[in-house]
Amino acid sequence: MQVVRARSAGFCLGVSLALRRLDLELDRAGGERKAEKKPYHVFARQGRLITLGPIIHNPLVMQEYIERGVICEEDCRGVGPGDRVVIRAHGIPRDVEARLMASGATLIDATCPKVKKAQVSIGNEHAKGGFLLLFGEKDHPEVRGLLSYAGNRAMVFGDLRELADLPLEAGRMYFLAAQTTQDRGLFLQAGKYLRKRLGRTVSTLNTICDATRDRQQEVIDLAGKVQAMVVVGGLNSGNTRRLAEVARANGLVTIHVEQANDITPKLAAGTFAGIALVGLTAGASTPEKHIHAMQAYLESI
Repeated sequence: MQVVRARSAGFCLGVSLALRRLDLELDRAGGERKAEKKPYHVFARQGRLITLGPIIHNPLVMQEYIERGVICEEDCRGVGPGDRVVIRAHGIPRDVEARLMASGATLIDATCPKVKKAQVSIGNEHAKGGFLLLFGEKDHPEVRGLLSYAGNRAMVFGDLRELADLPLEAGRMYFLAAQTTQDRGLFLQAGKYLRKRLGRTVSTLNTICDATRDRQQEVIDLAGKVQAMVVVGGLNSGNTRRLAEVARANGLVTIHVEQANDITPKLAAGTFAGIALVGLTAGASTPEKHIHAMQAYLESI
């Protein structure tokens, strides 16, 4: 089977920077253990290397870091003095950051620059009295962080139907923003809907990452050339799931898996029967080695 691979598949800048920060901390910890000539478990008791939640949404990558000694904590209650906490690429809420700083732990901020910019922009609009309408997944960690910069003046919607159900007030000063990995087309539609509903243009923040837009556009472009699409990346990754959604919306038979080994013979037979040309893309948190392995597998069919 012939494979057409999307040009920008794989790590984005924010993910690369976050993992580089984590790697540097691992190197530093390893150097200190060697200098002090102490076993790892003794060093670990003196100060752990922690990520607050998965640093990126790729379970396979996180498992590799856990095997290297990184601890993934889901909340900050167990964090204490001497610990080094790497802030995930998705960012964290302001109150969580405050509790971490009060804990005595050292914070290493690996928040994606695009997410950080979105946080600051939302905070600035909130300071002017604005009320945030955020296009995103309400339970996503990035969204929880973004909302914290809008105080109690915010509402979240996941699609146009949910936006239509929001109890909007005619005189309120709304502004529109999005989770950085959301669909740009739907975001623009949301702005048009709000203008029609409220009778005025709503201030809009450009918070969707260009890398997200480019990946989604590549899938749309490939839809006219290939017969099926394979999306590689974490099943818990929002931007990866949206690539699969875009592919399906454009009429492609699509499968989303984390690695080549996840494609069973039954799944392969049901998906690729009669397929000669398949597209291949990957989320922003998918390592190059996983993409290469998938391409090799598909070309072997």
